[in-house]
Amino acid sequence: MRGVADFLLVNARIVSLRQQDSAGPRRGAALLDLGVIERGFIRVSGSTIAELGEGDPPDGLHTRVIDARGRVVTPGFVDCHTHACFEGERLDEWEMKVAGRSYLDIQASGGGIMASVMSVRGATTESLTQGVLRRTREMAQYGTTTVEVKSGYGLDTTTELRMLDAITAAALESPLRILPTFLGAHAKVLGDDGFVERTIEETLPRVASAFPGLSADAYCETGAWSVEECVGYFTKAKSLGLGVRVHTDQFNSLGMIPRAIELGASSVDHLEAATDEDLARVARSSTIAVGLPAASFCLATPCLRARAFVDMGGALALATNANPGSAPVRAMPLIIAFAVREMRMLPAEALVASTWNAACALKRESECGSLERGKSADLVLWPHTDERAIGYEIAGALPLLVMARGNAVVLDETGIR
Repeated sequence: MRGVADFLLVNARIVSLRQQDSAGPRRGAALLDLGVIERGFIRVSGSTIAELGEGDPPDGLHTRVIDARGRVVTPGFVDCHTHACFEGERLDEWEMKVAGRSYLDIQASGGGIMASVMSVRGATTESLTQGVLRRTREMAQYGTTTVEVKSGYGLDTTTELRMLDAITAAALESPLRILPTFLGAHAKVLGDDGFVERTIEETLPRVASAFPGLSADAYCETGAWSVEECVGYFTKAKSLGLGVRVHTDQFNSLGMIPRAIELGASSVDHLEAATDEDLARVARSSTIAVGLPAASFCLATPCLRARAFVDMGGALALATNANPGSAPVRAMPLIIAFAVREMRMLPAEALVASTWNAACALKRESECGSLERGKSADLVLWPHTDERAIGYEIAGALPLLVMARGNAVVLDETGIR
C-alpha cells in the first residue's frame, strides 16, 4: 500500500455522481445522471478531495500530477453486502453443486453455512483478521474502496464477537473503509432448541454493548430463520439501538418484506423470489433493495427482477455477496456485467447502484459513493475513455489507479505513463 499525501489528476473524464437535487438513493431517471465532467481535474490532499472541477486546475497547485489523457475516473465501488470474514474453503460443496445437488439440500445435510461455522469456531482472531485483509485487498484490485463485512459464521456469542473483533481490527489496519455488520441470525444450529432465544436474549445485548450502533442482519428463508423469529430478533435489536438489514426471498417468498419495511430496515437483500406486490412495496418505501447477481449466477437461480423494480421507482444497490459458498466473487465490475446482462439494467444504472446507492444502503453517502469536494478521496482511474466499458467487458482491464481515503492501493505506473 502506498500513501499519496498530495495528488493532482488532470485531463480526466470524471464520472462524479454528484447529487444535483435531493439527498438519498437515486431512483428512476436519476439513475442515469452520472454527473459527468467531460474534461476535468481532481486534487487530493491527505485523505480528502480538496478540489474538483472542469477544465484545467488553478495555477499554483504544486503536487504530484498524473495526466489521465481522457480516461475515465469513477468513485470507488461500495460493496455493501459481503461475508468476507470466514475460515477455510468449501470446494467440495461447489463440486456437489456442479454435480446437481441444490444449495438448500447441501445446507440441510450439514454443509453450507454450518460448514463455515465449524471452521470459524476453530479460528483465532488474528487468522480471521488476516483473512478479511487479504480478501478486501483482492476486492480493491477491481476498484472497491468500501466493503461491508458480516459476521454470521459463529452462531454463538463468543465466536460472533470474535468475528466482529476481527473485522474491526482489519478496518483499523486497512486503507479501505471496512464496515462490520452483525449477522447472528444467519442460520440455526441443528439440534439446539434454545438457539433462537439465546441469540436474541444473550448475543444481541452483548453485541450492542461491544459495538453500539451496528446493524443487525438475519437470513429469513426455509431452513433458516422464520419471519416471526426474525421479527423478534429485529425488535430486540432496535430496542438496543441497532439498525436492521435482512436477507430475504432468495429462494422462497415467506412474507418478510412487508415486516422488514414496517421495522424500518435500511435494506432488504436478495429478493430473487419476491412477488411483484412485494417489490412494489419496497419501491414505495425508503428501504433499499440490494441485488446480488453473482449468487444467482453461481446457483443457477433467477436474479432479482431489477428492470421491473427500477421502473417501479425503487432504490436499488448492487453487491458481490462475496462468500465461500454461493458467491466466491471479489470483482464489482463482474457484478455490473451481470446486472446489465441478467438483470436488464442500463450501464449507468448499474454504476450508480454500485457506488452512490450502495453507500446509501450503508448510510455512508456523506463519505463515499461520489466524487465531490470535501469527501473522502476514494477514486478509480480506468484504462477506458467510456465508462460503459466497465460493464461491457467481462473479466476486462483492471484499474490503473485505485485510491482509498487518499491511499493509492493500486498504482500501475507503466499503464499510467
